[in-house]
This record gives sequence, structure tokens and C-alpha cells, in this order.
Amino acid sequence: MAKATLSISSKNYSSWSLRGWLLCKFAGLDFTEEMLPANDPSARAELLLLSPSFLVPCLKHSGSKVWDTLAIAEYLHETHPDAGLWPKDAIARAHCRSVSGEMHSGFANLRAALPMNIKAHYPNFKIWAGAQADIDRVLTIWKEALHKYKGPYLFGKTLTVADAMYAPVCSRFTTYGVDMNAECAAYVKRIMALPEMTEWIHGAKAEPEEMEELDAEF
Repeated sequence: MAKATLSISSKNYSSWSLRGWLLCKFAGLDFTEEMLPANDPSARAELLLLSPSFLVPCLKHSGSKVWDTLAIAEYLHETHPDAGLWPKDAIARAHCRSVSGEMHSGFANLRAALPMNIKAHYPNFKIWAGAQADIDRVLTIWKEALHKYKGPYLFGKTLTVADAMYAPVCSRFTTYGVDMNAECAAYVKRIMALPEMTEWIHGAKAEPEEMEELDAEF
């Protein structure tokens, strides 16, 4: 069987590429990366939030071509059911799907005001009201899940789709020095220290390309 291929854009700037990549890693899928150039229309649309529907990341596997991140999650759940990408318990699974879907379709102010930029660090970044409301909602989601399922991850001891969906938010909170309670701060550190995240961050820091639109002087 041919190895799977995952098309991604910048590791430094692309939150959706990170989500798809983590899902493949959490599922244990054997895959190769196909890095799209910064001038690829699909890559730029995703990075600059210029399209309501993104074609990056895109997973090609066993004749299938899957490009929406939640569709990738569902596909990997079907092909790798033992990975535990969705919780086994029906109530927990519904909860996980709900918060993952909320991340997939919401938090526009957070995305726009705090763009993903792993190389950067803005410890005194000014967060305006619109983005703060999104941040507060994310922290509420995390606190509720961590309390209900007892950690160390959002839905217990296994990394799920929800952790992949919120991992770029952990990166953003680190880049912009977002204040949060101790429990959520510990979760962010836990996610950022994952071997998969360490690998991704190493790749991001090695990227030579910079995008002026995403490297604004804050």
C-alpha cells in the first residue's frame, strides 16, 4: 500500500496545517509531507484567511482525497479506530465533537487578532475586547473538559481530535503571552511539550520564508 501524503502550507503560520498534521500523528498514520509553496493559491488563502473554505491541509490515502480538517479527523477515525481520536463514551464523544466543531467554525476575532506565528514572541501584546471574548470562551472550554475528564488532556488520558484542534491556540497563547489560570497554563505547556509539537516547532523555526502580511509590527 502506498504511503499517505499530507499537503500542508507553512509550519510557522498555518494553524490548519498543524491540526491536520497532528491528527495524522495521533492516529499513527504513516505519511509523507508535501509542503506547498507560499505562492500557491490554496496555501495563501488559508494563511491569510481569504477563503471561507480551505483546501489545505489535504490528505491523500488509499485512493481518498480529504481536505477539510474535521473530515480528515472522521476519515482517520474510520481507518484507525483504535487510535482513540474520538472518545469511546458516547456522551464524551458528543462533547468532543461539539468543542472541536466550535473551534472549526468559530473564534474569528482570535484568528484575526492573534495570527499563528511560532517564531515570534510578543509578551506585552495588547488584546482587544473582541479577541478577549474568544480567549475567555476557549479557557472555559478547557476548564470544563479538564475538570470533567480529569486530564491530562481535554478528554482524559488519550489525545483526541479536540487536542489537535486547540493545539494551534496553545501556540498562539504562547506567542502572545496570553494570561490564563494555572490549570489552563499547565495544559498549554503540556501540549507544547508533546513530541509531535516539538517536531512541528523545529520545522517551523527552520523555515526561511516570511510573509509580511503575517509579520506585522505589533
